[in-house]
Amino acid sequence: MPIINRIAEFQDEMTEWRRHIHAHPETAFEEHRTAAFVAGKLESFGIDIHQGLARTGVVGTLKGAHGDGPAIGLRADMDALDIQETADRDYASQNEGKMHACGHDGHTTMLLGAARYLSETRNFAGTVHFIFQPAEEFAGGGREMVEDGLFDLFPVETVWGMHNFPGQPLGTFGVCPGPAMAAADTFDIRLKGQGTHAAFPHMGTDVMVAAGQLITALQTVASRSMDPMEQVVLSVTQMHAGDTYNIIPEEITLKGTVRSFKPEIQDIAETSMRKIASGIGAAFGISIEIEYRRGYPATVNDPTESDYAASVAADVVGEENVMTGLPPKMGAEDFSFMLNERPGCYIWIGNGPGEGGCYLHNPGYDFNDEALAIGASYWSRLVEMRLKK
Repeated sequence: MPIINRIAEFQDEMTEWRRHIHAHPETAFEEHRTAAFVAGKLESFGIDIHQGLARTGVVGTLKGAHGDGPAIGLRADMDALDIQETADRDYASQNEGKMHACGHDGHTTMLLGAARYLSETRNFAGTVHFIFQPAEEFAGGGREMVEDGLFDLFPVETVWGMHNFPGQPLGTFGVCPGPAMAAADTFDIRLKGQGTHAAFPHMGTDVMVAAGQLITALQTVASRSMDPMEQVVLSVTQMHAGDTYNIIPEEITLKGTVRSFKPEIQDIAETSMRKIASGIGAAFGISIEIEYRRGYPATVNDPTESDYAASVAADVVGEENVMTGLPPKMGAEDFSFMLNERPGCYIWIGNGPGEGGCYLHNPGYDFNDEALAIGASYWSRLVEMRLKK
């Protein structure tokens, strides 16, 4: 079955919704205007709504026309990023320094499109909860929704997510059975020595040289502390120190991230980092403190539900356009908190090459409006197939 005809009929309206959301981006827990837009659309479709979970979250509930049955949850994220949009578009961001650079405007719109279609047809038995989540980018809105009682208020047997992927051809889906996205930990490392005049380095303890050694040594966490078959990335992404040319600073701070797929690998990474820092601190006569924070857990798809998601996608775009067995990605996603509570699957929808090849989190990125009807059809068929009358 290709794109659902009824959804294709209001493709232009979905494009208008998506571009309206794109023009008015809001970041973590500030999605008041976006949440109001979503709630207004759901109400206009005749769907019951609940607002306020995780502060700005919205959940719409719809029962099928064919009696009782299971309940499932479909989730879309609503938040934007702190990025200044560079592309000159009619619907470019009107909020300085904020932009939908990850396609959450498209995710929200695809789920709204499915909600509209399903509210018109109700050709299923059971209940679907449309979960519009705030603050996916770094702030853990998915965790807050779960902690606020998402699955107590809206019990579901399974929960499902979807994300666009630039570079993946339009009209295709991709599925990663099992681990799909990495856990995202962050760290701050503070090195403290004795500052001195740069012309007399022997009068102090040089944290700059120690930091250089530490950055290099930390790369052995992945290459020498881990089983080579495990996937782990450790990246130092920030260095803050010094104010002028002729002073060796007293302190320096390093910041970065560790990505992995298993809790035991997170444990090894943290322990190894502390051992390396302790040794380098002793060797250079300085103190080194590490603050290591566990962030989003790994996003792990249920293998059975992954197969089911692939079958639904094949129903929409054809089996030849569904890529299964994809390797996991080292990015992170807080849909993981929902998958930790209920089985389900997080699927990739092709966004095409993108304008200028722009990738996610790029100031020139834009969601491909041609994917809207495809994604909305996937959501709709998932409900109709999973909740058969």
